[in-house]
Amino acid sequence: MYSFKDDYSEGAHPRILNALVESNLEPLDGYGEDKYTLQAIELIKQRMKRNDLDIHLLSGGTQTNLTVISSFLRPHEAAIAANTGHILGHETGAIEATGHKILSCEVSDGKLAPEHIKPVLEAHTDEHMVKPKLVYISNPTEIGSIYTKPELQQLSRFCRENNLLLYLDGARLGSALCSEENDLQLSDLGGLVDAFYIGGTKNGALLGEALVICTDSLKADFRYYIKQKGGLLAKGRVLGLQFLELFKDDLYFDLARHANAMAGLLRNEISRAGYSFLTHSASNQIFPILPNRLIARLQEKYLFYVWAKIDADHSAIRIVTSWATKEEAVSAFINDLRGTSRDEGTGS
Repeated sequence: MYSFKDDYSEGAHPRILNALVESNLEPLDGYGEDKYTLQAIELIKQRMKRNDLDIHLLSGGTQTNLTVISSFLRPHEAAIAANTGHILGHETGAIEATGHKILSCEVSDGKLAPEHIKPVLEAHTDEHMVKPKLVYISNPTEIGSIYTKPELQQLSRFCRENNLLLYLDGARLGSALCSEENDLQLSDLGGLVDAFYIGGTKNGALLGEALVICTDSLKADFRYYIKQKGGLLAKGRVLGLQFLELFKDDLYFDLARHANAMAGLLRNEISRAGYSFLTHSASNQIFPILPNRLIARLQEKYLFYVWAKIDADHSAIRIVTSWATKEEAVSAFINDLRGTSRDEGTGS
């Protein structure tokens, strides 16, 4: 059984494992104050072309999101998210557990725009309701779409005009930035959002996310918040070494490009076989719509999520490729899809 369920099933890139082994017996300062973590932070600042950023390494995406949102908001303030947003449906109420409501916007492509947010602001007018304060987005979105630079610029202007914070979840940021349809640079984000994170867990690291705080007013005492939420690791070196390895050359982006290339092969061949997709995805997640009988046959050899029911006979599945996805596995899936389609009399 080959897994296309997610992009974190494999361990870590060999270079990262080697770096961890080679430094294993070296005594270092704890809590992210070791030399490797400090070097990694400087490398990310260089990539961002700014020295005035605060960068913190945390272990996972949910932990990062809840620490960021709960620290940025006052008790009566709320976050705004798309109805497909990760914090809304896949974090076990982590944000709500910190005392902050999430206000949901119905969107068709996973992406928030000013026209989605404006009605939320108009509906929350006084102290009898929560106050919308932070806009949560992810790039790519939960359904694989990516933000263009003009879209993000427009959203950023709207947030600033309405005194809203803009926070970007970058769990799969590498995939978005390396997409063939992308026109954003990593360095662009510093001027467009108040904070974002660079996901390592889903792009070759054992674990870890690099949070980048861009707005000065949000920086104070942030390590206190990390500690209070259980995120300040004594062995912070484990995170620092990984991001140092990912960013000392183009490894981070090379791994993301590979994941995208594998998804591209699948996307093209599934389309050539005559099947459509639930959503347009330019990243390493794709959502083909297949006959249920074909899905059942494919599930005998491959792991993936059945994402949504389309009708009585068809469903959309989610296929995710990773930095470690083997091209042979992609080719085998395509061959089995074609063969099963012929047997079932479906597809082209």
